[in-house]
Amino acid sequence: MRRTIATPSAAEPGAAAADRAGQVDTLQTEFAFELPRGYVDDSGTVHRAGVMRLATARDELVPLRDDRVRENSAYLSVVLISRVLVRLGSIEDVHPGIVEDLFASDLAFLQDFYRRINAEGHTRAAVTCPSCQESFAVDLSGGGRLGES
Repeated sequence: MRRTIATPSAAEPGAAAADRAGQVDTLQTEFAFELPRGYVDDSGTVHRAGVMRLATARDELVPLRDDRVRENSAYLSVVLISRVLVRLGSIEDVHPGIVEDLFASDLAFLQDFYRRINAEGHTRAAVTCPSCQESFAVDLSGGGRLGES
């Protein structure tokens, strides 16, 4: 599930989308992922697939007022990740308690995923083949588990 928003082209500032003969740029705001291990809920169900949305400035500012973050700055990532997770398996109300109960490897995965989609704006990475030195792009959101290619 990827949510996109139509935006005017940067090459044509002020131009309406309809004036560009159907050419519309899109901004992807939601990104699918699959956790390496998965969240295990109280009934024993494992939730691996999820969706994370782009963070807003508010998402990064509000946790700074949270008392748990003030007491322990390491808790910032727990609150921040819980704000941007749209869905985790069948769970649509992802709160800090759920993020607290993730395996450490899954939390590390989500922190890295957050950095990639928010700092770079996409989940593609430029890589170079170590054998032939050819450069190409790889989509890191493919939903595969860590270590799989």
